Amino acid sequence: MKKAGLIILVFGLLITLFTGLNYVTQEVVMEAGDLSITKDQNHGLTWSPLVGIAVMILGGGIFITGIRKDNPAIKS
Repeated sequence: MKKAGLIILVFGLLITLFTGLNYVTQEVVMEAGDLSITKDQNHGLTWSPLVGIAVMILGGGIFITGIRKDNPAIKS
C-alpha cells in the first residue's frame, strides 16, 4: 500500500506541475497517385492544477493508510 500511495502522490505532483500536454498528428490533405501532401495538426490537452492536488491528497491518504496497517503500534 505504501508504494502505491507514493506512486500516486508523485503522479499527482507531476499533474500539478505540468498542466497540459501537446501532441502532433499528420493529416493527409491530398493524394494523387504516388504523391501525397500531409499537414501537421497540433492538439492540446489541458487540465486544472486542482486535479493534481486532489490526486496528491488521494495518494497521501493511501500512503498513510499503508503505514498504519504495516505498523500495529500506531493506533487510529
